[in-house]
Amino acid sequence: MAAALAALDEGRTPERSVFREAVRALLTTLADRVPGRSVEVRVPPYGAVQCIPGPRHTRGTPPNVVELDPTTWLELATGRLSWAEAVAEGRVRVSGVRADLSAHLPLRPND
Repeated sequence: MAAALAALDEGRTPERSVFREAVRALLTTLADRVPGRSVEVRVPPYGAVQCIPGPRHTRGTPPNVVELDPTTWLELATGRLSWAEAVAEGRVRVSGVRADLSAHLPLRPND
């Protein structure tokens, strides 16, 4: 993850494998810390997880979806960008009443 963040700090796009690994690691952390299946968090093309307790979703497009690009996800998950800023800037696409991750981000190591 450090390599991906360093590349972003330098204004570069991280190598694809580095980006993928960082995105997936943070998605896994989110799913582990906030288990559930009511919200799907998508970071194309690298991954998606379901999280947040509530009604379980099993088929088709979930009613509660958060979709964002890999850079935005890394910035949100590490606290470099707030949820409110990301939403206001249109960097996060959300649908559904449960699709608000503000209470769960950033993913601090000691949480």
